[in-house]
Amino acid sequence: MNTKVLVAPSPHVHSGDSIQKNMYGVVFAMLPALLFSFFYFGLGALVVTLTAVASCYLFEFLIQKYLLKTEVTVNDGSALITGMILAFNLPANLPIWIIIIGALVAIGVGKMTFGGLGNNVFNPALVGRVFLLISFPVQMTTWPKALGLKTSYLDAETGATPLAIIKEGLSKGKPLSELMPTVPDSMDMFLGNMRGSMGEVAALAILLGLAYMLYRKIITWHIPVAVVGSALIFASILHFSNPEAFAGPMFHLLTGGLLSGAVFMATDYVTSPMSNKGMIIYGVGIGVLTVVIRVFGAYPEGVSFAILIMNAFVPLINVYVKPKRFGEKRK
Repeated sequence: MNTKVLVAPSPHVHSGDSIQKNMYGVVFAMLPALLFSFFYFGLGALVVTLTAVASCYLFEFLIQKYLLKTEVTVNDGSALITGMILAFNLPANLPIWIIIIGALVAIGVGKMTFGGLGNNVFNPALVGRVFLLISFPVQMTTWPKALGLKTSYLDAETGATPLAIIKEGLSKGKPLSELMPTVPDSMDMFLGNMRGSMGEVAALAILLGLAYMLYRKIITWHIPVAVVGSALIFASILHFSNPEAFAGPMFHLLTGGLLSGAVFMATDYVTSPMSNKGMIIYGVGIGVLTVVIRVFGAYPEGVSFAILIMNAFVPLINVYVKPKRFGEKRK
């Protein structure tokens, strides 16, 4: 018996998954929302998406090859997802040069500064989005009206999102019962027929993407359910305490980026906790913070800020909330 048997460290069973396979699975899950955004915003959605994706690819390639001088890994799908998520958080009439700046910040600051995929603390696309919101507040809050193929890219009819309409009206002392008729009804919001960023439209499309990722086991239910559930519960408490001052839970669910953030952004492998219990704590924090920022903060939307804040707590969550090691005695 001269045959040598080599025993490698665990795990010994390979599921067949890979970074590339899961990344492109997420991209496939985002396609329904992307198609809905093309349907509502026409050429602008296409320009914004292609610019964001191409810029993320370019900057990651240049940084890896010429600055870090490491292996170029732009084909693993992470740059594609970063570009798509960045586009999902932008108005469909945003000028190209601003999109390019956002992609540079997302890749250069949010991702490659920390060492690339697997090392970044914050979701790169949201780093880029928040930078643009702070740097270019007028352009980042100018939302085109959804007119389909008739929507002009740079000369579109613009206006406020439902969240902004309600927040501005409440700040002027108007009751909610007077403001609600001025925003789209629940069915229009569910189908995405409203002003907002590309990823905010069409809750239906986002739910289709969620169903696909759960079926493929790309993600688990813990983060999306925790984010949405905690936001709905907290919004319900506020609404029932004062129905004329706080919008109801369904309004918070169907407007803004709550669903998109819960499904495509908060579930990022690198910046979310490893354990199921940690995911729930993380998701609850995002849901509550989102409603707090929407209701009491300066901005009408709070999803991006909430996710980035909870990204910072993920290392602590991973340390203090983790499963028992195999063979460890339970206390």
